[in-house]
Amino acid sequence: MKLDELVATAHALVAPGKGILAADESTGTIKKRFDTIQLASTEETRRAYRELLFTTAGVEQFISGVILYDETMRQQARDGTPLPQVLARQGIIPGIKVDKGAKDLPFFPGEKITEGLDGLRERLADYRSLGARFAKWRAVIDIGPAIPTASGIHANAHALARYAALCQEQDLVPIVEPEVLMDGDHGIERCAEVTEAVLRAVFEELYQARVALEGTLLKPNMVIAGKKSAHQAGAEEVAEATLRVLRRAVPAAVPGIVFLSGGQSPVQATENLNAMNRLGPQPWELSFSYGRALQEPVLQAWQGRETQVADAQRAYYHRAACNGAARFGRYTPEQEEAAVRHA
Repeated sequence: MKLDELVATAHALVAPGKGILAADESTGTIKKRFDTIQLASTEETRRAYRELLFTTAGVEQFISGVILYDETMRQQARDGTPLPQVLARQGIIPGIKVDKGAKDLPFFPGEKITEGLDGLRERLADYRSLGARFAKWRAVIDIGPAIPTASGIHANAHALARYAALCQEQDLVPIVEPEVLMDGDHGIERCAEVTEAVLRAVFEELYQARVALEGTLLKPNMVIAGKKSAHQAGAEEVAEATLRVLRRAVPAAVPGIVFLSGGQSPVQATENLNAMNRLGPQPWELSFSYGRALQEPVLQAWQGRETQVADAQRAYYHRAACNGAARFGRYTPEQEEAAVRHA
């Protein structure tokens, strides 16, 4: 393990003013995204869409890294350049999603376990040869009556730690993603309770697996009420609740926290990140690793049409710039209004 290299990469991914684009949608998930614009999901449309994102001029000011899917890692731009190289030439670090998805946890109704550890060492070595410098593994924790159980939390935390150790063995920075879902009608207090329990379990397992936290990034959910909850907290309440949990459960050795958007709207995800960074310096960089919250406006602008690529790239640049500002706590609603006027 080249710890100095891992540490340098981890810090580069959470450089001030920058965050990560999650473009690692599986073939099934991106089909659902394309369905919203009535576009067929083919190898070529997926490649064209990813190339649109990766070639947006100037976005490297705000995007430090991109998480790719296996198909994208092996695809080429129109000029024949491998897509990971397209990113690397702009100073954007290529990464890769390596889990095989969440499956039902036997004998634990309503709970999931993420699969993909079998053969992972060999897959990681292959991805590194293709240009990846970091990886991501997502665990899914749902909140409901009698769940999550301690066993469900432990199973996912243990898998995350095994994945992280294998990544560092192959000189890849592991992004550890334990996502507490915002589905359901639970309040923000219940989300805080479960998130803290999950994070404590994850870091205990990382410690037991001898993972170097200095070369690791955390990708958690924000502490937020369930979608069906009668009370939806504002950005300030979300920020305070989230930081309270993180300070209790996340060691200061971790260089950065790259939040997932978890079903929030693009603007809401930016507002919540901004509110956290307005609360002052924390032990870790507070950044983003957004998928839909960066891409939703892009798809709506693109519509699968070559004539609208420039519009789609402007939409991506705008959302990246807004989140770049939120990294400093400097995002304002006027940024959104200015974009509307410009459009």
